[in-house]
Formats: sequence, structure tokens, C-alpha cells
Amino acid sequence: MRRLLLAALLSLPIWAWCEPQSVDRISNDPVIEHRLMVLSEELRCLVCQNETLAASRAGLAIDLRNEIRDLMVKGYTDKQVVDYLVARYGDFVRFRPPLKPMTFALWWGPFVLAALAIGVLVYYLARVRVRTAKTGALSKQDYDRVNILLGKVREDGNR
Repeated sequence: MRRLLLAALLSLPIWAWCEPQSVDRISNDPVIEHRLMVLSEELRCLVCQNETLAASRAGLAIDLRNEIRDLMVKGYTDKQVVDYLVARYGDFVRFRPPLKPMTFALWWGPFVLAALAIGVLVYYLARVRVRTAKTGALSKQDYDRVNILLGKVREDGNR
């Protein structure tokens, strides 16, 4: 029993080291907390990249939420907070980046690639159609020969 207690006491500093270093502070103002939650749903966690800032439990996300909370307490509007974060981290911090020349590929790229794929498919099918039209249909002799060959294969049990 003493060994178990001693092992637990010795490993206590390790448990403290494994705990997250940053903690979400909560403002006394419910309006700021509501604004923070609404705004953090529009922002991307820079660590997780597929989660909103509100949903992420990463240390950087917690620090960013605390920083946003501090900016809101200082009197920043939501637009000023977003502008501040975009100036620091770029448009990547937004889940819906604005439409501007730097993000055209992001917004229009999927449509261009889909149109290109459809064009290639139409071109390929047209070539196949032309190729089969040039070769023509099977003659009666070829058709009979194919049936004989298929019949032999079925009788032999091969393939």
C-alpha cells in the first residue's frame, strides 16, 4: 500500500506536466462571451484546420479565444477583431475567405476542374463513338464465328 501511495505521489508532477497549459478564461460580461462564441464559429483553428475555433481544444485555439476576449473587452468590434487576426495569420484563419484575386483559385478551382473533367469525358466518348462507327458492325460470317467460339468456350468450361 505504501509503495502504491509513493508511486502516486512521485508521478504527480508528471500528471501536472501533461495537463493543458492554457485555460479558457471566462469574461463576466455575457454579451462578450456570446460575441466570442459567434465569432469563433466563423474562424478556423490554426492547429486543427478543419475545426472552428470554438470547437477546438488545442492550446493555440484556447490562446486565440483568450486574445479575442481581451480585444473585445478593450472595445474592438467583431470586424476589427477579424481584421486583426487576418493581419496576423492571413485569410486562412477564416472559414469563408473573401473573394479577391488571391483566393480566386480557392473559390473557382473546383468548378474549373469539374468543367475540364466533363470536357475530357465528352471528347473521349466522341472518339470512341467515331472509332466504332468507322469499324462498322460485324458481318454475318464474323457474327456466326463469334457465336461458335463462345459456344466452344462454354462447352469446354474454360472461362
